Amino acid sequence: MNLHEQFGGIDVYLFDQLLKGRLDASMRVLDAGCGSGRNLVYFLREGFDVCGVDTSPEAVAGVRSLARTLAPRLPAENFRQEPVERMSFGDGSFDAVLSSAVLHFARDEAHWLAMLREMWRVLKPGGLFFSRLASSDGVEALVERVGGRRYRLPGGVEWLLADERMLRETTDSLGGELLDPLKTVVVHGARAMSVWCLRKN
Repeated sequence: MNLHEQFGGIDVYLFDQLLKGRLDASMRVLDAGCGSGRNLVYFLREGFDVCGVDTSPEAVAGVRSLARTLAPRLPAENFRQEPVERMSFGDGSFDAVLSSAVLHFARDEAHWLAMLREMWRVLKPGGLFFSRLASSDGVEALVERVGGRRYRLPGGVEWLLADERMLRETTDSLGGELLDPLKTVVVHGARAMSVWCLRKN
């Protein structure tokens, strides 16, 4: 088996969490905004109890198909077509919640906070929250504010951009604990992406 077969298109910073031993097969994992499951291949292969939500019916069909192949024991209803801000899972249902390239699609800051609070709600105390999201840090000269925290990036896409202060203040308001220093990678001429990894206290 080659690396792509084993890990799929996993986010390199999520892979870093695996290397740090923070995710193991005893854990129940939610991918909130899972798409067609690019970050779930390893978890499905290794016997994790995996769930996912996405608003796209095509994405949910795709991740269900992936799960049937790699983890046929998992029920199809683990993968649900629903918005991240209104999930049907119970409080404290998951040991880890993943949010990779999702939060910057929020309509506004209230929507961003609604998605975040819902992910926090379904996370167990002591659980791991992993997010990779767009940031304004380091690209201030490249982006144009179009209202609130929404910016137009090179190429014309409009995203809600966080920054270090926002992420630190939100960490405090949630009562979370940063597991790693905030990391922001600048893709020159294009965008900046931050990695935000918390423990729920």
